[in-house]
Amino acid sequence: MQTIYAMHQNHSDNIEKEERFLFSSIDNMQDLYLVTISLLLEIRKKEEEFLDLSSKKYLATREEKNPNLKLVNNKVLQLLEESNSLSIALADRKINDWHIHEEYVKIFTAEIKQSDLYKKYMNNRTNDFQEDKEFIISLFTEILAPNIKLYEYLEDHKLTWIDDIPLINTYIVKQLRAIKSEEDLFFVPKLFSDIEDREFVSQLFRKTTLNEEALAKEFAEKTPNWEIERIAEIDTIILKMAICELLKFPSIPVKVTINEYLEIAKEYSTPKSSIFINGVLDNLVKEFNTNGKLKKTGRGLM
Repeated sequence: MQTIYAMHQNHSDNIEKEERFLFSSIDNMQDLYLVTISLLLEIRKKEEEFLDLSSKKYLATREEKNPNLKLVNNKVLQLLEESNSLSIALADRKINDWHIHEEYVKIFTAEIKQSDLYKKYMNNRTNDFQEDKEFIISLFTEILAPNIKLYEYLEDHKLTWIDDIPLINTYIVKQLRAIKSEEDLFFVPKLFSDIEDREFVSQLFRKTTLNEEALAKEFAEKTPNWEIERIAEIDTIILKMAICELLKFPSIPVKVTINEYLEIAKEYSTPKSSIFINGVLDNLVKEFNTNGKLKKTGRGLM
C-alpha cells in the first residue's frame, strides 16, 4: 500500500524500481528485528562488564566484590547469548549498533535499574527459569519497547522502520513467550516462510498497479455519493488492493481479505474509512457472487 502510494506521489511508473524498493524495505525488517533483540544481549553484556570492573576496584565494597549476578545469569538472556542462529545472523548482517552507540545502552540500563520491576527481580540471587522469562518479557514490554529514546534511534536510523516497529516488538514478545525451558534453541525467523509468500508480495503489487484503472471501475459505481476524486487516496489504494485479492487470488478467503484491509484502513486512513471500505467491499462481494466473478478454491474460502 505504501509503495503504491509513493508511486502515485512521485508520478512513477517504473514498476521494477518500485518493486526493488518494496523488497528492500521488507528485507530491512530483518535488520530491525536483529537490532531490537540484540539490545537485550548488549544490556546483559554491559552489566557483566560493569560488575567485573567494580569488583576489581582498589577500594571495592563488599557488595562490589560479591555482586548480585542474577541479571547476568538470567537464563533467557543466556539462551539468546548461546544461540548460533542469532550469532550468525548478527555477524552476517553486520549488526553492531549498540556497540557503536553504547551511550544508548547506558541510558536504557539506568532506566531498568531505577524501575520497581528490576528492584523486585533483584531481591534475591536465585535464577529461576520462569521468573527469568517473565522478567525479560516485562522488561521488554514495559521499559524497552515503549522507550522514546529507542524509538527516536530507530526512526533516525532508517525511516522505513517506523511502521514495522510494533510488528517486530510483538513478534519478539511472542518468541520470548514461546520459550519453554532453558534447553530450548532460539532461532532467528525467516522473512518469508516459503517462495510462495515472496511471490505473493510481488504478484499483489504488480497485479494492483497494472490494473488500477480497471480495479477503480469496480467500486466507482458503488460510491454514488462520492466522486472518485473526493475519496481519500489511501482509501482508493486499499480498495484496489482488496478487490485485486478478491478477484485475482482464488486461494485467499474472502473474510481474510476484508478483515485485513479493514485493519489497514483503521491504521493508516481516516477514522470513518474502515466503515466506508467495509460497505463498498460488502456490496462488491455480493455482486461478484451473483455474476460469478468471485472464484475461490478450497474449502471454507467463501
